[in-house]
Amino acid sequence: MAKREEVLSTLKTIPDPIAGGDIVSSGVVRALNVEGGAVRFVMEIAPQHADAYTPLKARAEDLVKALPGVDQVAVVLTGHSEKAPPPDLKPRAKAAPQGPQPIPGVNRILAVASGKGGVGKSTLSSNLACALAQQGRRVGLLDADVYGPSQPRMLGVSGRPASPDGKTILPMRNHGVTMMSLGLMMNEDQAVVWRGPMLMGALQQMLNQVQWGALDVLIVDLPPGTGDVQMTLAQKAPVTGAVVISTPQDVALLDARKGIDMFQQLNVPILGMVENMSTHICSKCGHEEHVFGHGGVAREAEKLGVPLLAEIPLDLQIRLASDGGAPITVSAPDSGPAKAYQALAETLVKGGHA
Repeated sequence: MAKREEVLSTLKTIPDPIAGGDIVSSGVVRALNVEGGAVRFVMEIAPQHADAYTPLKARAEDLVKALPGVDQVAVVLTGHSEKAPPPDLKPRAKAAPQGPQPIPGVNRILAVASGKGGVGKSTLSSNLACALAQQGRRVGLLDADVYGPSQPRMLGVSGRPASPDGKTILPMRNHGVTMMSLGLMMNEDQAVVWRGPMLMGALQQMLNQVQWGALDVLIVDLPPGTGDVQMTLAQKAPVTGAVVISTPQDVALLDARKGIDMFQQLNVPILGMVENMSTHICSKCGHEEHVFGHGGVAREAEKLGVPLLAEIPLDLQIRLASDGGAPITVSAPDSGPAKAYQALAETLVKGGHA
């Protein structure tokens, strides 16, 4: 009988002509299934790179077929397509396992949360994901803000994820980040009109049916508030910890406290707080102004006994970069705002959280 480890080791000898490294580490090989002497897997690529990968498909088949115990090899070469039908995200009747269940291949799960909307949580999630990828981490980003999914726009991803078997969902990838979002399943201006059970079912399937591959950390961009999505994540997946983001103003901090209390009730560790829109420096005269106040998040973090992880400035370039599909950590990695995100990523890596 063939062994999964032997198949993976063999496939790792095939270099990736586009991403570098090998086709396993770069995430090209997906949905590997080894049953007795039958081996099946998908090579997921971008359509424009088909000419580069087509010869590798035949090579992969030959190498795997030569392994002891392998009788049959089936390799599907597929790419993301606008015409691909979206996977079914409706809740299943089958009962789900009770308690947090590990996600295959994912070492850590990092929740990015806020008590209220509009404080820059999704912008922080995308920039943090890209900054971690730049530091050599294998990063996934799950856009769990089902009512307002924004990560496809921020990461410059379009098209529908493929589902070769109708069950496994193949995520999208850009800027070194593997990404999945409900926003990829519908039109950009289409509203999600779902009750709680549908939200919980969709989240569980995006956690467990997406072929995430081997990840050092999966960042979950949560919706604002303290609702069904946050509770489902904490109850169904082993969350390493939460980063709570807030602006310095008192109204935002009131809601941030509620978010922190929710995680404490759910036994999710608070890794620290981030003060967003901390300061604004005029691009014309260089004057520094604290539009929303300053230091409020630092005082709140000290009161709670958690670290202040970062202070992110209010900068026009952050917004322009995110709207353009290339977060500022990618489009302007040497800028001041990008360095703030990079420092946050470095702190989380050194702390063993990412």
